Amino acid sequence: MPYSDREVRPTLLIVDDEPTNLQVLRQILQTEYRLLFARDGHKALELARSERPDLILLDVMMPGMTGHEACAALKGDPDTRSIPVIFVTALAETDNEALGFELGAVDYIVKPVSSPIVKARVRNHLSLVRMDELIESRMQIIERLGRAAEYKDNETGLHVIRMSHYAQTLALAAGWSPAAAQELLTAAPMHDIGKIGIPDHILRKNGPLSPEEWDVMRTHPRIGADIIGEHPSSMLRLAREIALHHHEKWDGSGYPHKLQGEDIPLAARIVSIADVFDALTTARPYKHAWTVEDAVVQLQKDKGGHFDAHLVDLFVAALPEILEIRERWKE
Repeated sequence: MPYSDREVRPTLLIVDDEPTNLQVLRQILQTEYRLLFARDGHKALELARSERPDLILLDVMMPGMTGHEACAALKGDPDTRSIPVIFVTALAETDNEALGFELGAVDYIVKPVSSPIVKARVRNHLSLVRMDELIESRMQIIERLGRAAEYKDNETGLHVIRMSHYAQTLALAAGWSPAAAQELLTAAPMHDIGKIGIPDHILRKNGPLSPEEWDVMRTHPRIGADIIGEHPSSMLRLAREIALHHHEKWDGSGYPHKLQGEDIPLAARIVSIADVFDALTTARPYKHAWTVEDAVVQLQKDKGGHFDAHLVDLFVAALPEILEIRERWKE
């Protein structure tokens, strides 16, 4: 089945009260893009909401609703605020550039327009939109893979959301930059992806596991690392590191490599605390939920054994934020 014109070509909305200006931009852009036209701000808002263009070229000086007013309305509407806006303005109007950027515009093009400049600016900003969409899609796929592993176990998809936000909060408390903590939030949902490779009769067993079954269960970190694989992406490298090492323990009694102390990657130490706290405080078919107080007592008992003592202290200090996350994503 052939794709429609809209599916093949990005859609641009061009807004200008002067027909001559619309015609100039039509000639420049019509071969590469699907074009929509509006001669006033009200029509532009209507088309933006109904057609969801990929980018808007917006004249500043228009009768009735100005371009600045139209931009403010677009950015105030949840349905249209993500659409990038490029102002197209006469040279004498460029004193208002700062206002335009404050309102949410991404660029300015000065009239009379130059064909190479218009094409380059449009192409560049559409590339940024595609990159943002790619990042968002990647995050969604990673979260859903994490949920797939949890659904195979006796967990729920909300577990990976909560523990990932706990991990982000703890990372910030440990001095990570917001960008690094955001990357941890994105990577953490894949911590137990290796459980996909564990047989159901072991993973979902109601009673205690036999020594042989525990040997199989302890393979899931390596399986997870193999599933994620080796990648140049820093986020996927972080996800692999977490999947492989989040069951290591500070005293060296964990698995699969019996790493000890700071030999355990910091991200894995952070995720370990977040994962265990959420597991303890959440009801499952095989257990009742612990109270927050009892879970904190257990974390304190396990300082220097299971967990990095300094990170436990930071986690407890951040408990008000942790409990807000728990409430937001409660079962």
